[in-house]
Amino acid sequence: MNQLFNLSIVIPCYNEGKRLDTSSFIEFLDNQKDTLICFVDDGSKDNTLEVLNTIKHKFPNSVEVVSAVKNEGKAAAVKTGVLFCTQKIKQNKIAYIDADLATSLEECVEISSEINSEIVFAFGSRISKIDNYIDRKLYRFLIGRIIATAISHQLKLPVYDTQCGCKIFTNNLAKEIFKDNFISKWLFDVEIFHRISAIYGTHKMPTICKEIPLKKWVDVGESKVHITYFFKLWLDLLKIGKTYKNN
Repeated sequence: MNQLFNLSIVIPCYNEGKRLDTSSFIEFLDNQKDTLICFVDDGSKDNTLEVLNTIKHKFPNSVEVVSAVKNEGKAAAVKTGVLFCTQKIKQNKIAYIDADLATSLEECVEISSEINSEIVFAFGSRISKIDNYIDRKLYRFLIGRIIATAISHQLKLPVYDTQCGCKIFTNNLAKEIFKDNFISKWLFDVEIFHRISAIYGTHKMPTICKEIPLKKWVDVGESKVHITYFFKLWLDLLKIGKTYKNN
């Protein structure tokens, strides 16, 4: 593909056939000519791949569909999509968001405009303020705050929300931090922060990263992460901390 896109958005998908909001994707692609969407079917057992190929058929020049043989989890799916884009697509920036569009495609594009000659990484944050709309189940919010506090302590960075599923990178940075496999299927976002810190140094993170409160975030349906993972994630977090402590 010879076209240069301003932004490529990776969308990991697993059994999304019934809940994928195809109309939102179609409306977005009708209006955004310099953005590519790369869907990654993570070994779905339903008709997800068929739905994704229908969208690609309608927008052959601005949609890519990558299909994994078996389900390997969100971390692997995002990594597959990002590496596909860095190798096959010409773009300035690469993002990933969740297939349920809890963060909209339009807001992802808006946040991507924060990337410039100094900011190499921008990410959405589910900070509830008087002038935005964050619809999040109370138990997820409470669990999320406990996890976020522990993560911020490990990173030694005042990050409010490492786990929000909207992150944007320069093409060169994405190429670097996604080249290796992740330790955790679900806490890979934490590893991303560690990897960026290893490249630039923790002291530089406030000047090269930007956390942006979302205007709108809607808790759509049930999470693919089972509630019991709350207990296992601490082991993952310990492994991550041990692996990156010398970086």
